[in-house]
Amino acid sequence: MASTDTPSKKTRKKNRIKKRLLQLTAAALLFPVFLTIVYSVVPPVSTLMLARYAQGLWVDRQWVPLENISPNLIRSVVASEDSSFCSNNGVDWGALEDQIELLYEGETPRGASTLTMQTTKNLFLWSGRSYVRKGLELPLALMINAILTKKRILEIYLNIAEWGEGIFGAEAAAQAWFGKPAKELTRVEAARLATALPNPIGRNPARPSGAHQRLAATNLARSGQNGPIFDCVLDN
Repeated sequence: MASTDTPSKKTRKKNRIKKRLLQLTAAALLFPVFLTIVYSVVPPVSTLMLARYAQGLWVDRQWVPLENISPNLIRSVVASEDSSFCSNNGVDWGALEDQIELLYEGETPRGASTLTMQTTKNLFLWSGRSYVRKGLELPLALMINAILTKKRILEIYLNIAEWGEGIFGAEAAAQAWFGKPAKELTRVEAARLATALPNPIGRNPARPSGAHQRLAATNLARSGQNGPIFDCVLDN
């Protein structure tokens, strides 16, 4: 049986579909903005935590304010993960260009994620290597950097970062690996935790391998230096 829709009815139907798609797209774009505003005052959870909750897996997470986290860990994490954190706008464009050049030359990019980009991934995206995810990280990181203070970004990162199987955040990590609160971490303990971040499942901060110890020693030297890389997160 032939369709009874007139051209005007078909046009109205197409317009309704387009309008609904635009509304859904706008909602998808605005939802992270809304969540980021909420997260400026509410402790968030990471997508990895949510995945573990959904699977009924154990999650050890204890939120603490930044002032209850040792400056040793703050210095170690910034020195290890993003030395331009205080000066970048959420993206380290120079490092990103270097990685793109490596890709064009046929080499494997080593990553150019800032702490803000890592926070973005932990809050909104998924783990694993993916150019699609990297592409999404960039605008989201710029948005987060525009809405949140540097201290709040680092506070969120240090409270949702993975530090072992089911261990999330500095407080849970300090208790699990060293049996003490995060505010009491020594420089050596902080360096071991910071250098475990790229491989939180494979590296043991309490009993580091030789390679891990060498990374921690390098971090100790870098984090012990004074300079503007810590100015936005540590009070002088």
